[in-house]
This record gives sequence, C-alpha cells and structure tokens, in this order.
Amino acid sequence: MINVKFYLDKADKNRLFPIHLVIRNKETQIKVSIGEKIKKKDWDNKNQRVKDTDYNSRYINKYITFLKDEALNYLETTAHNQHSDVKIKEKLLSLITGHKENTDVKIFAEDKVYYEGKNKVRFIDLFAGAGGFSEGFLQAEANNKYYDFLLASDINENCELTHLARYNHQLGLDMEFLKQDITEPDFLDNMLKKLDNKTVDVVCGGPPCQSFSLAGKRKKFDKKDDLFSHYLKVIRQLRPKYFVMENVKGILTKEGGKIKEMILQQIRSIVDLQEFHQILNFVSNLKRLETNNQFLLECYSLRLQFERVTEKELEKLQEKYILNIENKFRQLTPKIVDYKTSKTDINISTIRHGFNLLKRTTELAYIRKKVINEKAFCDVDNDHFANSFDDFLTSIESESIIDRINLAFASLKPAEQYRNEVNEIIKSIEIYDYSFDECVNDLREYAKRGNKESEFNYILSQTRLYNIDEPFVALASNYGVPQNRERVLFIGCRKDQKPIKEIPATVSENEKVTVFEALYDLDFIENDEVKFDYEEVNVRAKFNGSSEKLLGLLQKRTVDGIPKDEGGFTYAEWSKNGRLNGRFANSKHPFYVRDHEELNLSLSHLVAPLHNHKTSKQNEDVIKRLDVILNEGDYQLSKSRLKELGLESDKRNYNVLKPTGQSPTVMTISDDYIHYANPRALTVREMARLQSFDDSFVFQGKRSTGGNKRKYEVPQFTLVGNAVPPLMARAAAMEILKNIS
Repeated sequence: MINVKFYLDKADKNRLFPIHLVIRNKETQIKVSIGEKIKKKDWDNKNQRVKDTDYNSRYINKYITFLKDEALNYLETTAHNQHSDVKIKEKLLSLITGHKENTDVKIFAEDKVYYEGKNKVRFIDLFAGAGGFSEGFLQAEANNKYYDFLLASDINENCELTHLARYNHQLGLDMEFLKQDITEPDFLDNMLKKLDNKTVDVVCGGPPCQSFSLAGKRKKFDKKDDLFSHYLKVIRQLRPKYFVMENVKGILTKEGGKIKEMILQQIRSIVDLQEFHQILNFVSNLKRLETNNQFLLECYSLRLQFERVTEKELEKLQEKYILNIENKFRQLTPKIVDYKTSKTDINISTIRHGFNLLKRTTELAYIRKKVINEKAFCDVDNDHFANSFDDFLTSIESESIIDRINLAFASLKPAEQYRNEVNEIIKSIEIYDYSFDECVNDLREYAKRGNKESEFNYILSQTRLYNIDEPFVALASNYGVPQNRERVLFIGCRKDQKPIKEIPATVSENEKVTVFEALYDLDFIENDEVKFDYEEVNVRAKFNGSSEKLLGLLQKRTVDGIPKDEGGFTYAEWSKNGRLNGRFANSKHPFYVRDHEELNLSLSHLVAPLHNHKTSKQNEDVIKRLDVILNEGDYQLSKSRLKELGLESDKRNYNVLKPTGQSPTVMTISDDYIHYANPRALTVREMARLQSFDDSFVFQGKRSTGGNKRKYEVPQFTLVGNAVPPLMARAAAMEILKNIS
C-alpha cells in the first residue's frame, strides 16, 4: 500500500520548520523537502494541512494537495519497474524545484547579451485576446532587429490575466496591459499614459468587423460595430510605421465587397497633419478658378479640416459647417414657400430639425453607444423588441438624417429656377458625412477641369499617411501551423516605408505540418483526466499496422515548418522547447493561476512541466457516439448508424481530425472536434498545439463556460479558439522586420 504524508523537519535558526513529503510502501521510503517553512503551531498533522493562522495557508495547502496528487498519479499510472527511489525522487524534485525557482525574485528574464548590436522595433497589440500576435512578434528576428513589446489591450479580465502571467511574471517583460473598452472616451489618454512617450513602430490587432455594415443599412446593431473606427483612431494618434489588421475571410465579400472597400477607404483617409496644409491650399486655389462653385468648395474645405482637429474642436467645426448650410437655406426658404408654409409645413420642419440633429452628432453617438450596450446587456435580438431598437438606432445615424432631409426637399417640389440652390444644399449635407477619401474623389473632378490633376495627385501622395494594397487571405498552414485557418490581413504601410503586399508562405503544400506531428506525443490521456507532465507514447503499440506510416510523418523542421534534417526539431519538440529564439533563457517555469489574486502571490502559482492538458468528463453514451463517428470518419455519414443505436445528437457538427492532414479552423468549443485516435474531445493544450502556441504558454483562469456566460467570459477554450496562430503572426512580423526602416 502506498502512503504519501507530510511532516515538519527540524527547525532552522529562525525557528521555522521545513515541510517534508514522505512516500512509503513495502519496498521504499523517499523523503524530500517541498521548499516551504512554517511555525510549528501552524501545522495540523492530523489533517496534513497548514492552519489558517498562517498567512499563506491557502496557497501552501494548494501546493501540498498538488504534490500529493501528482505523486499518487505517478505511482498509479507508471509501470512498477519505474518505482525506484531515483525515479520517484526525480519526478518530485522536478515539480518542487520548478516551484522554488518561480518563487525566487527575478527582476528581468531576458538575456542582456542577446541584444548587443541589435535594434529593437516597438509594437503594441490591440484586441489582444490570448496573445497570438504578441507571441508571434516576440518570436521574430531578422536583419539584426527584434521586437520590443510595449503594451497589450483587451476588455476581458482573463485576457489580461493570461498576458500578465506570460509576459510580466513568466518572461519578465515590463509590458503594460490596458484592460479597457477601446470606445471609451479616455481610452487614448490612458493608453498614451501607459506608453509614457515611447514611439510605437508597429500596431497589430484584429478589431471584430463581423457585425459591421454600411451606415444606415445595418441589419443588426452590435457592440462590435464601432471597434474598427476606434482602432483607426489609435493609428491616427500613434502614426506607426506599419499596422496589421486581421479579420475573418468573409469580410472580403460582405455586402458585395462594399465593406472591404469602406475599410480601405477609411485607412486611406488617415492624413499626415504635417502636410495637410497643401491640400487646403489647393482647394483655396480651386475656388479662384471655379467661380460658380464657391459654396461647395468652401464646404469641401471645411469638411477636410475635420481631419486635423481634436474631438472638442471637431464639435465646433461641425456646428460651423451646419450653420453655413442653415444660413443658405434661410435665404432660400422665402423663394420656395410662403410664410405660413415655412412655419407649418412638415417638410420645412424636417429640414430645420435635421440640421439641429446633425449639429448634435457627438451627443447622438453617445446615445447610440448607450442604447447598443443596453440592447446587448438585455439580449435584445431575434424578438419583438429588436426591430424597434434597430429602427431607432438607424434613425439617429447621420446618413439616415440626411436621407430624410433629402426626401423633405423632394416633397417640397421647388420651382425649377431654384433647383440649383436646392441641389447645392443637398450636396453640402452629403459632403458633411463624407470620408476624406470621398472628398478627394470629388475634388479630383475639379482638378481635371482646371488641368491640375498631376499637381493634385502629388499633393495627395504627400497628404495621405498610409499606403495600402488590397487585403489578402493568409492560410495558417502555409506558415507551419497544422491548421487550415484562413484569415484576412490588411497591412498599412506609412508613406516613408516600403509597401508590403503579401506574406510569403514558408512551406509548400507537401511540406505542411500534420495533425499527427502536432498531437501524437500528447496522446497519453484518457477520459476525465488531467496531466501535469509528459509521458512516453508508444506509437508502434498503439497503431500497430499503420504506425510506420504515421511515424513517417514526423520531420525535423525549422521553427516555421521548413524541413531541415540537420539542426532541426520536430513540431512537437519545438512546442516543448519553445520558439522564442533564446531571448528568455532566464524565464520562469510554466505555471497556472485561477485569478489575479493568485497571480500576485507567486507562492500560489501551480508550477509544472505541462498545463492545460485536461479532458472533459464524458458519459458512456457520448463516448459511444464519438466512437461511431470516429470509426466512420465523418459525422454526416455516421448519422444513420447513430440513429440505429439510439445515439443521435442535436449537435450541428463534429469534426473528426485526420492525422495525415491539417485540422479545420480551431473554434472555441472543444466538443466540435474528435481526436483522430480516441473517442474524445480535445484538451486546451491540444487545441493550442493546433494553433502553434508553445507548451510553455499557459492559458489561465477558467477552463470553459457555457450558456449566456459565453457572451462576456473568455475561458481557456475561447482564448485558444479566437487567437491568431502565433506562427502566422510570426510570418507577418518577419516580413515587417525585413522591410522596416
């Protein structure tokens, strides 16, 4: 019978007693110090616990339980011939040493020698999630340049927890994290305060645009609608040399490609304020040539000035713009209607009140945001409330207000002799809602008429801050990721930098990393188990006749997947050894915490070689169902057999992983996938492997969640599924390093 106990050894000079672990059975007795000391009065020998009278009792007891469970698990699951004193002690000391080393104070984990003669490129990560972009950028190095991580931002607490654990506590970086909604008025100020006047060279991030639609044509108003425009506000403020914006592939075809064009238009509308005077002077010169269009050219000039002022100044400038139109309408009104009609007609009132609403753009934007937040908080969607909410939100959009003003003018039916004046007012209102790029397109026609198009093009090249080509689809498996995940990348290049139009693939089709390469060495876990250390996997015994074919898939590779026999590592070895290029030789061991309280007390860190490798507890029917689907190889093909056995499921889809190919896109629900060799769902660690995260990257906090909590909680499975694959991010980061100056 195996007996695992704890006892207090002799006191040290400070009268503190070291806690020892002892394992006894018929053949052996092993004693090791667990590295913690307490006062004798604080030890409960009967219950094998530290009493509450010790300040750190909660954390030491958690550590004691972990060591006991791991000792028992090792003794129960390994072969009897492995139970030597040396083997057992080696196992325990690996856990104890890791815990002790992590609790020692480390100021900085990066090796200073690593940076001699190298230049740093500073980056920040917005909508950071788990940190896929962050991780990939830190792995990149080219042309004696590397990345310095300044700041990450996300709205979710578990994203913050995972970042702080990985980058501050484990790797020792002084990276800042800003947990705040990017749409809040003081976000930029708080971000700049954390950056402390440091220059930012690269911004990366994936503002969700799935719900975004063209203004006034939304089918569903979502909290995520505004995030893209606020991302660009950060770009305007920081003026990075490059920015990378990631999104889903569907953004390219949404609304017939109009959303993609709108995004490009907004990016091309970011202006260089130092050169902005040139285009204003050009419009002034046009006014001297275009004597019949003085009013509209003045409108263009005023609208262009929106781009160079602060938000407070913008409100005054917008009001000035509308007041100019109101004055013109006031002069026109007596010409097109009599006095009584001007006071009582609904169309005249609509025009006047529309002007008032346009002057209140800032206030209406605030109301819009609050209503959208309340709509989301109350789950107003697909019900009898949704249309009313959406109709109201549509009605306070600038485009909708302008449409109603135009309809009112049409209903007035002014005499033909005043049609030009009416058209000028209508056009001026439309210009008010134009982007910079739309203004430019109109002004180009004026430039053509004045034979000044070449001059205009030169001024435009000086005024636009960013060049951007068409967005492109990046396939993760082209960069050494064992997953066919497609993502769209928009790469903005500041006008003084070399344009980047694509991210070249690092591997060819027949060199891609397979699912088997990614997961085979983790296949030592069963239903309802958790593992904290690696175990040997006997592929030949497990797969018998197909083992040689599967083992033939294993290749030595470079970090980004290129086959390389000499000096290379298998994908699994890269995952275990890490891909951070030797930068963090002094980093702490991987650890897990449940929350910020545990993070801030290093004693409470659960230190182990392997984390996030836990299987779900699935009942017999679920296991049988998964086994049928696994044997059939396809969910749809197995449905008749499942029905025959009474094992049907309402679940829409199961993806059976194919060991010889790449996985489909990793999502946020582990039950969507069936392991290629076992009737079970994947662990967080296995999903992370498919995403190309190193094993030392630990996903913190809750493992999973369900129901409505999925709307605001970001547990481990969600962190993994929503992340940018680090190796894909690394490929983008490498391309920037090769081109940045």
